[in-house]
Amino acid sequence: MWQGVRGHDRIAERFRQSLACGRLASTYLFVGPDGIGKRTFAEALSAVLLCANPDEVALSPCGQCESCKMFAAGNHPDVDRVARPPGKRTLPIDLFLGDREHRNKEGMCHNIAMRPLLGRRRVAIIEDADWFSPESANCLLKTLEEPPRGAVIFLIGTSRSRQLPTILSRSQIVRFNPLPNADLAALLIEQDLTTESTTAEQLAAAAGGSLSKASEFADEQLRDAQQRLTTQLTSPNMDVPRLSSDLMDVITSAGKDAEARRQRFRTLLSSAIGKFSHQLRTPGQDSGYDPGVTLAALDRCLEAEEQLSRNANQSTLLESWLDDLAELQQRPT
Repeated sequence: MWQGVRGHDRIAERFRQSLACGRLASTYLFVGPDGIGKRTFAEALSAVLLCANPDEVALSPCGQCESCKMFAAGNHPDVDRVARPPGKRTLPIDLFLGDREHRNKEGMCHNIAMRPLLGRRRVAIIEDADWFSPESANCLLKTLEEPPRGAVIFLIGTSRSRQLPTILSRSQIVRFNPLPNADLAALLIEQDLTTESTTAEQLAAAAGGSLSKASEFADEQLRDAQQRLTTQLTSPNMDVPRLSSDLMDVITSAGKDAEARRQRFRTLLSSAIGKFSHQLRTPGQDSGYDPGVTLAALDRCLEAEEQLSRNANQSTLLESWLDDLAELQQRPT
């Protein structure tokens, strides 16, 4: 297990070899499902790259130099961290170029072009790379085309298909696999999400290698809501008013934070998408099965996911989504 990061030793070895050969690229795009450790890996690797006395064989920082101490404290002057602000659909231009009053005098692109203050490198970690707008991507374009000497940029996304061509063509792609169940179960216990090894194993098996999904499944209220939803999805007698009310209660129980509510809604949508995707792959022996209906239902779920990301009214969206699914299930086969 490299630097306490579970499940990604193969990728650590790739970077170890790149450093040994002096072939470190300037921009990497990490892709893979949410909650599998891509950001944690980028943080751990950044600590190595900025360390004054790294162990290049073990690919580990010394932990004693000024750079290591400042990195551990979260105030390293040669590190920029960029993430989508709460309530924003995309990464704003201001994060890269500064606000209007300080345009091109602040922001990640300005900072990474400066000479390092402590060592030989500057590092930028850009989360939410799936959420570049064309405008914010264009802001980054010049930096990616002509990277400053010693600069390393880590972009963290979920898949190639969600990246803009300008980003893909200028990045080295690093694919992260879902976490093995054993590693995921160990993480659930380490992070006090459960104390029972049996429960941890069950959550890991259901989460598809994602810690964030496993954390959601550990929430009993949300888990029950997912089960009620998936049970009714293929029923010709879906009780839309009651189901809508029950699911909305679960969504609003996340509190007043809009992003937390969206995440709960997104989790429910993911459950439905998984249900219909599984039905397409394994139609079974049901003589009433209609692949056209299942495809239409899957399309409606994906449409609802997009509407949610555009800040649609959640109550209205939930009811209309369930209404449409219920109508599809009542179609004659």
